[in-house]
Amino acid sequence: MRTMTSSKIRAPFVVGLTGGIGSGKSAAADLFAELGAALVDTDRIAHQLTAPGGAAMAPIEAAFGAGVVAADGSLNRPAMRALAFEDPEARKRLEAILHPMIRDESLRLCLAADAPYVLLVVPLLVESGTYRERVARLCVVDCPEDVQVARVMQRSGLDATQVRAIMAAQASRGMRLAAADDVVDNGGSHAQLREQVECLHRTYLALAERARLAHGV
Repeated sequence: MRTMTSSKIRAPFVVGLTGGIGSGKSAAADLFAELGAALVDTDRIAHQLTAPGGAAMAPIEAAFGAGVVAADGSLNRPAMRALAFEDPEARKRLEAILHPMIRDESLRLCLAADAPYVLLVVPLLVESGTYRERVARLCVVDCPEDVQVARVMQRSGLDATQVRAIMAAQASRGMRLAAADDVVDNGGSHAQLREQVECLHRTYLALAERARLAHGV
């Protein structure tokens, strides 16, 4: 297990959860939350920031114009995706607006959590050094790549080529597994997923208590 330095979150204990697209991160995260973990999901934070009245919408409109703002005041995601696809610099500008806000809000929520431990869900956690420094434990939700493709095709309507292009832009399955402290195999049934999550939950409770005692909290 990686040891947290003084710059990392010490209380409560923070477990990072990640996995490739279609791996079932949300299903695993929801089970951890049912068992009592505090859930901090960076995707949900991003959606809140780009919802009508969200804190990111004014700087996004200032940077990209009204064309990326939907009629209800939220981010026009198809328009923004098209712009980012055509111009890689546009994607970097969007990330420069959103990422600091997401990091700040996720840190605030982690520190404010009232639970034995926090589950910090970050889709690109392995790719992001910033988030890896925040977690005491890294849990990867894994499944075979053909299962990932099938799940994403079913829920999104994308074809296999498009899904595999998204997967290719993320860390490889091997990279995620090599970085993991713990792995949840989500290639089977929901019952099998729950059994693994319950086992890890017990482990994280014990580790969190040990960390609490070590820091005299």
